[in-house]
Amino acid sequence: MSDLVRQHLLTFLDGKGAHAPFDQAVADFPASLRGLKPGGAPHSAWQLLEHLRIAQRDLLDFSRDPDYVSPKWPDSYWPTAEVPATDRAWDESVAEYQTDLAAMKALIADESRDLFEPYPSGSGKPLFRNALILADHTSYHVGQLMYLRKILGL
Repeated sequence: MSDLVRQHLLTFLDGKGAHAPFDQAVADFPASLRGLKPGGAPHSAWQLLEHLRIAQRDLLDFSRDPDYVSPKWPDSYWPTAEVPATDRAWDESVAEYQTDLAAMKALIADESRDLFEPYPSGSGKPLFRNALILADHTSYHVGQLMYLRKILGL
């Protein structure tokens, strides 16, 4: 059963099934539109991308390091700038997100790790919980990115 659970978690993290994948949401997003918040949108595409990257890194680091301490919520999880400093900053954030996602997926795929064993720290939260939270959180904000794409005419 554990193999099947791992397989479903990995599929969910890839954005397959009922959710748009991360790569589709960020692909070919024009630099000139990355900092816009149209029609009262609460966040720009840049802010959403960075928030996804930061939150995923937090879950990954928590999953790898029993002594890890999360940054202050919510201040450390959202960028203050609405616009990326450079076009390259967008590409670097996307690449870091993809690298960290691959690392999280490797943890989940590692059959030597018990998905349900509580971590020594973290109030007894297991890797399974972290994977579900990451997948759920990602799908929510990827949905926001897809909405921004739609209202921006992309």
